[in-house]
Amino acid sequence: MEGRLRSPTGRYGGKSAQERKAERRSRFLDAALQLFGDTPGYRGTTVAALSEAAGLSTRQFYEEFRTLEDVLAALHLQVNDWAEQAVLAGAAAIGDAPIAERAAAIFRAYAAHVTADPRRVRITFVEIVGVSPRLEEQRLARRSRWVDLICAEARAAADRGEAAPRDYRLAATAFIGSVNGLLHDWSAGWVAATLDEVVEELVRQLLSMLRPVGWEAA
Repeated sequence: MEGRLRSPTGRYGGKSAQERKAERRSRFLDAALQLFGDTPGYRGTTVAALSEAAGLSTRQFYEEFRTLEDVLAALHLQVNDWAEQAVLAGAAAIGDAPIAERAAAIFRAYAAHVTADPRRVRITFVEIVGVSPRLEEQRLARRSRWVDLICAEARAAADRGEAAPRDYRLAATAFIGSVNGLLHDWSAGWVAATLDEVVEELVRQLLSMLRPVGWEAA
């Protein structure tokens, strides 16, 4: 179907058209989290099935989205935004602590949030992969934001004399791949460890990246 259908305007049931639109969108995304993140998955879901799960009509679907890919794109961004908010809150709570403590707080916040709901793991690491060039670009762009976060922490640690001063982008990119792979495998039950042990391993890897053999703290 080309384009979106025009949504009604004015107030109805005490809600404005904008409020009703936001509520419909939220219901579609909640239903998508369930269907895309569990059974049958993104590739097995139809517009009709998603609309039924949301308790809305297909006409209302096309008032909010053009395609199911648009829903997956919005859901992927939403799940990543939730994780980013959890990480920023964890970092703010620890304050200006040494890098080992900050890293532990950041990874614990991220790991606890992402793995708290297996559907988020599937959306982030499985369903988004290989759908289209557009979504691949979006996936890599969101990963780049996590790389930026690691680089910022590394630069701050280097300024405090806690890490070797160098360009960390290449190392951070490789490290983020390790983080995602380990959390996915742990969530899938392929890693025999507690979540605390997973976080401890990530902290060890980050510190070994920041403090190479032969480097001494200022």
